[in-house]
Amino acid sequence: MATTIKTDVIIIGAGPTGLALACQLTRYDVDFVICDKTEGVTPYSKALGVHARTLEIYEQIDLAAKAVAQGTVAGQVRMLERGGKVVGEVDLSNVGEGLSAYPYMLVLEQSRNEQLMYEWLQSHGREVLWQTELETFSQDATMVTVQVKNSNGESQTIEGKYLAGCDGPHSPVRHALGLNFEGSTFERLFYVADVRIDWKFSHDALTVCIAPHGVVAFFPMPGEKRWRIVGAFPEGHEKEEGEVLYEEIEARIKEEAELELDITRVDWFSTYKVHTRHVDRFSAGRCFVAGDAAHIHTPAGGQGMNTGIQDAYNLAWKLALVLKHSARERILDTYNEERLPNAKRLTATTDRMFNLAAGKDWFVGLIRTTIFPPMAKYILSIEAIRKKFFILISQIGIRYRDSSLSKHEGDEDFEVKAGDRMPYFVVDGKSIYDQLRAPRFHLIGFSDGEKDPAGEVGSQAGESYAPLVDYHAVSLNAQVIEIFGTNKSFNVLLRPDNYIALISPDTSPRAVTDYLREIFE
Repeated sequence: MATTIKTDVIIIGAGPTGLALACQLTRYDVDFVICDKTEGVTPYSKALGVHARTLEIYEQIDLAAKAVAQGTVAGQVRMLERGGKVVGEVDLSNVGEGLSAYPYMLVLEQSRNEQLMYEWLQSHGREVLWQTELETFSQDATMVTVQVKNSNGESQTIEGKYLAGCDGPHSPVRHALGLNFEGSTFERLFYVADVRIDWKFSHDALTVCIAPHGVVAFFPMPGEKRWRIVGAFPEGHEKEEGEVLYEEIEARIKEEAELELDITRVDWFSTYKVHTRHVDRFSAGRCFVAGDAAHIHTPAGGQGMNTGIQDAYNLAWKLALVLKHSARERILDTYNEERLPNAKRLTATTDRMFNLAAGKDWFVGLIRTTIFPPMAKYILSIEAIRKKFFILISQIGIRYRDSSLSKHEGDEDFEVKAGDRMPYFVVDGKSIYDQLRAPRFHLIGFSDGEKDPAGEVGSQAGESYAPLVDYHAVSLNAQVIEIFGTNKSFNVLLRPDNYIALISPDTSPRAVTDYLREIFE
């Protein structure tokens, strides 16, 4: 009989969420076992969009530059009416300028994202147990015990302190935990096809054909003449998922878009129903769910894969503090506290966006076909609107102001609040995020030149928490003053995920030491 494997964290599922969690746990030197029933990383493109917040996370493990090199920046959006006439164009290539080091959406297939993370894991001596399927699991007050079966049909027992279900929308982990997964399903059947196209349009723009009953979207993919086409069959279409032949999809594309195009090769296609659902809670006992196991939603805005990676990023540092640094276990409750409200907001937002693109209401159709295309360019030329658009789509606007980990004493006079993502700005020609890559808390002292607040706190609080806190001194400049709304010295304590734990004009060590003491003692 196989020897029982003992570890700290058991990860079920090695898609983008599970791989992201494994990468983060590796950063924190937390032991884990990750298994997946498939043979390896997906060979299919599936999700396409990689947003700024995900690239900021990749940056911490030196994957951002590789992702950008392999992907394509979504530059232009070209809007067509049926027949191919261009009715509007919008430039998105630098839409988030000044808000992130990655002021765009990157087009990079899920398969390549998975491969990047998997290769990073392997380079750090870690491996996935492929072709290994969850059979059962149980938990008690101190441990989770998992039974898995490998490709030879042999059973293996794995014991861990915690379990993370990153096992997709049909999640066996979620079902076994009895978590509710309520929501709704759109009636129309959608299709996606990765193809090569010969046509008159250049390969440098997301091309959207706007029709009375929906849109047909053509996403440029890395590689010559490679495109992803996404659209929908009309209501009343009789066939279900998996029953549709590719020829029917191509006929639908040409009927709906009325474009002159020649599809010369088909790499992959699929049909699917669009669901919008989320769990009622992200954890039960010592078990957690993340990614599609916790929430699914419309493809509007390309949020799915990115949200799963953020779930993993949020959970990993909290597990690490408990497992490696004896933090109070109650910090794990904040995973649900922070990510469940985000899932609720996300499903509501993507539903509204999706309705504009595919809604059947006549007024929505009028806005989609007649009003929006010529107005889009002018709407996004307004700086305030462009900024809000990027903050929403890129996920840099996700914040945890209501979290118990966000301490608001002293932040009343600042434009930025506890619970916000650390704003992007440049110091000596480099992104502030270049200083924030270590998997620790970061105390940043913003100095008006009269005193170094971080140094003052560090000298008095460093002995207790030195291994867990990095100290940085930053001189106030015009950009920082505008972002934070003050020209006086102040301190910012960042959590390991670079969200603001506290921001305070009090440069004494009290606020920082009190915050850390509450977590660890």
